[in-house]
Amino acid sequence: MKNVFPTMLSVALLSASSAFAQKITPLEAPKGFDQPVAGIAAGRIDSVSYPSKTVGTVRKALVYTPPGFSKKKKYPVLYLLHGIGGDEKEWLKGRHPQVILDNLYAAGKLKPMLVVMPNGRAMPDDRPIGNIYGPDKVAAFANFEKDLLTDLIPYVEKHYPVLTNRENRAIAGLSMGGGQSLDFGLGHLDKFAWVGGFSSAPNTKQPEQLVPDPEKAKKQLKLLWISCGDADGLLPISQRTHDYLYQHNVPHVYYLEAGGHDFKVWKNGLYMFSQFLFKPVDVAALPTYTVLGTPAATNVRNAKYPQILPDNRAVFRLKAPGVQQAQLDLVRKYDMVKDSSGTWTVTTDTLSRGLHYYSLVLDGLPIADPASDTFYGMGRMASGIEVPYRGGDFYALKDVPHGQVLRKRFYSKVTNSWRQFYVYTPAGYDANTATKYPVLYLLHGGGEDETGWAKQGKADLILDNLIAAQKAKPMLVVMLDGNMGGPGGLAGFNEGTLKRFEDELKQTVLPVVESSYRVAAGAQNRALAGLSLGGLQTLYAGLRNTDQFQYLGVFSSGFFANNPQLSDPQYAFMKANASTINTNLKQLWLSMGGPADIAYANNKVMRAKMDELGIRYAYSEYFGGHTWPVWRHDLYLFAQTLF
Repeated sequence: MKNVFPTMLSVALLSASSAFAQKITPLEAPKGFDQPVAGIAAGRIDSVSYPSKTVGTVRKALVYTPPGFSKKKKYPVLYLLHGIGGDEKEWLKGRHPQVILDNLYAAGKLKPMLVVMPNGRAMPDDRPIGNIYGPDKVAAFANFEKDLLTDLIPYVEKHYPVLTNRENRAIAGLSMGGGQSLDFGLGHLDKFAWVGGFSSAPNTKQPEQLVPDPEKAKKQLKLLWISCGDADGLLPISQRTHDYLYQHNVPHVYYLEAGGHDFKVWKNGLYMFSQFLFKPVDVAALPTYTVLGTPAATNVRNAKYPQILPDNRAVFRLKAPGVQQAQLDLVRKYDMVKDSSGTWTVTTDTLSRGLHYYSLVLDGLPIADPASDTFYGMGRMASGIEVPYRGGDFYALKDVPHGQVLRKRFYSKVTNSWRQFYVYTPAGYDANTATKYPVLYLLHGGGEDETGWAKQGKADLILDNLIAAQKAKPMLVVMLDGNMGGPGGLAGFNEGTLKRFEDELKQTVLPVVESSYRVAAGAQNRALAGLSLGGLQTLYAGLRNTDQFQYLGVFSSGFFANNPQLSDPQYAFMKANASTINTNLKQLWLSMGGPADIAYANNKVMRAKMDELGIRYAYSEYFGGHTWPVWRHDLYLFAQTLF
């Protein structure tokens, strides 16, 4: 990537170790960026007093004017705010903002601007004394919004040669001042086009309040900057804001670096943020401006890696000094690079959305990543990394009533073995003891098992959110093991194993469910659905038992177009029973992940055959291939049609 803002001294490249990964420049402040440099021009800092009608007293602020300042020119303005324990001098005392800015000017990296450092505690005695966390002090930080807009900004614009339109006004701050900057800047996009929050504190409003109209924010913001240290206890404030902005496609920088809640992070924030101001911004490059990524949601507790970068590249790291060669197997294999401490690292290409199975290959041996959750998903246990994507809000963990996912063991006379399924019971199931519920029987794909929908598929969260929004009826979801070859065996695609699944479903699973849980009887209260292999099982068992199931969902599946030995008997059955199928079924719902779905051709041929036979069905496409984001979305849509 082109270095749009090269540093004045030196920049260490954050190198991706794979042949497929890009090399980008994170633009972290170089050593010495905050130290005086002899022989360069310096700006000036003045202390000013301004009358505040908001507070009813005269208040103080510092104003930095750039080297070569002239009253004959007009300048844009950055309002730079302090934290809860500081005042207008917090940035100045030992933090050298004027040195940082002077050095950047000397390197030609800044647009000439004024920097106003006010006291953000708008109260008569605004000194940081006593209980700085007291309610009167906290209220004074909120009160500064009015003081800033009605007193300070008018004073600056009256006494200094500044540009007064929103495009030439920026606001940023650290900690409490970061929260103020996001609250005031985003709350007044008619006043500010450039907004930055460094390690923003809990005074930061909820994202839905900060940006209630994402489309308006996209149009009006020149730059929205959010940065934080990875060890900062306030990181969740920045993370939740980033997550909301990402989901709503609002361009912004989410800049993470090593550090805590301290000036190391905040000085780097000023160094980075100031270089963007009052210049054209390459919006497409904004996701590349960071040092660190966010730990993946699939990491085990407290594991910092793998990390997801804002552009959805992933960084993997493993300490294994005794290993001679290491690779990341993520369908594509990436070579990892070892440093002097024995730590192996690699950065991937931008990854597609959703869950990816992967392994670490150490000296030729594939192993699960000890830092990541594991999933049964490749015919064996494998690590997984969840890559966020826009549109995934329907399975987000929200403040709604939540159901439970429980495991039920049972003995199958069909397989002559102990088996198990997972069952989702909706919120209120235990309390509403007189209520009987309809049931969705839900099937996984090939190489997966009954844990697939419970873990990878997030079926419980999808149903929790739908039921809370009254978009779906409360129901039980029984997540079955479709592997019919005995313990650990695969289900297979032949007639025999499909029949075996049908037998277990009817002879064992239905009786166990209906004797163990409060379920409503009858075909009108039963649905059967599955993805890929589970879709084949749904087609086979469902179409033969429309007196048992009135709703069928087939996700990314279809009888094999190139296997007449399997498909011809199924179409013959459909032809002979078309009238019964159409009469009994309330819903036959077919879906695909677009042309990139590996089952697309089979499904297309099958739909044409169903059209020929007069079998009625509904059809949906959600582009994304043969992947869990598609199937989660399928469940989200299908569940809304049930019962």
